[in-house]
Amino acid sequence: MISFLDALSFVLEWCYALVFFWMLHMFLPLRQNLFLRIAAFGVCGFLSAIVIYSNDLSNLLGALLGLSIYITAFHLGYWAEKLTAVLVFYPAMIAVNYLMQDIGARIFFAVTNGPEEMSMGWTEETLLMSTAIHTMSLLLRLLFWVLLWQFLRKYLKQITWNLTTKMWLVVDALMLAPFIAIFTIIYFMPENPLIIYPICGASIFSSFGGIYLIAYICMSIQTSYHAQELEMKQLYHNERMDTEERVRAIYHDMKNHLLVLQRQMDCPETMEMIERLQQEVAEYEDYLHTGNDVLDIILKEKAETARRKHIEFSVTADLGGLGFIEALDISTIFGNGLDNAIEASEKLPEGEGAILVKAGRIQNFLSVLIENNCMEGSGAIQGGTTKKDDFLHGFGIPNIKRAVEKYDGRLTIKTENKKFTLKILIPIPK
Repeated sequence: MISFLDALSFVLEWCYALVFFWMLHMFLPLRQNLFLRIAAFGVCGFLSAIVIYSNDLSNLLGALLGLSIYITAFHLGYWAEKLTAVLVFYPAMIAVNYLMQDIGARIFFAVTNGPEEMSMGWTEETLLMSTAIHTMSLLLRLLFWVLLWQFLRKYLKQITWNLTTKMWLVVDALMLAPFIAIFTIIYFMPENPLIIYPICGASIFSSFGGIYLIAYICMSIQTSYHAQELEMKQLYHNERMDTEERVRAIYHDMKNHLLVLQRQMDCPETMEMIERLQQEVAEYEDYLHTGNDVLDIILKEKAETARRKHIEFSVTADLGGLGFIEALDISTIFGNGLDNAIEASEKLPEGEGAILVKAGRIQNFLSVLIENNCMEGSGAIQGGTTKKDDFLHGFGIPNIKRAVEKYDGRLTIKTENKKFTLKILIPIPK
């Protein structure tokens, strides 16, 4: 019977490790290498099973150090995101493991009245009772994490990588409370369940309240963006209709204009009329049809900006049938990429600024190329913003990289021969 319970305990421990591993993976994606993922599960299983006792500094620090190294080595993300993962999962893991061990031990000694150490004369019945209580504790821990996963998974799915470092740090500041509380109460306070248990419960609640908070911030940003997107589409539609009317008027008068031009080829007014016609038609040429409404709006806005600043702007893009990328990520990739290109082009002498955009399907990949002339020795814009609201902005190259990695894509940048090139390859889902 004891052998059966030991085998069952082994299965329950690894089932719990799988649930904990999966929740952590949903919060912070793993690296893509298959061998790293297998190794990550093994390491996570070892870390998540660490048993914590009162005044147990070595295991408290060991679990903290181990979890920090594990997240750094096996998970994607920037330092602020990884710090958040540690501050969210460490208190809950420590609190649950401590409660499982302490409550089980108290039940065992209350039922058996046996000695504290096996070497002091445990009977076969005492050993069986100890094994049974330990197995039951593991089962209850597994059920707790399964129920927790069922409750939190919809929030874990809503967490995106579009938060700025400042936003992550705000969450980290809040998560310090349960982190410090659980560490302090287990190490420094006496073994009084009336004191320790409520604080452990509050730490668990606060830790996973952080997941809800992050998901809420992400949803708020997406809701705000979708509202802006609808407004942009409405404005785009209205401008498009106005432009169509102007173009019809231009073409209606085109024959008369051409007759005048034919009769006054040598007049100064001829060149002025030609230039005016070119300017009027150029506004209509800013409209592009890429198969993606959001990208059409972004390219129109950037093309108008480039034309006002006398920057050559060339686009070849077809995203028809490639709607797997979310609108917010389209905006992050193309909006920030083109803002950087325009900013670099403005620094060049007039007439030298040029931007080339290519996007479309190449075999089973979405390929994006943004290329612009730049000054000798200039490099990629790594971040920052010129916008007043830097809490919601300031994505730059790092967030382009995050948006690309969200779809298992790759971003490469280089500066060569006075040209800055940003290339993106994203696998197209089957």
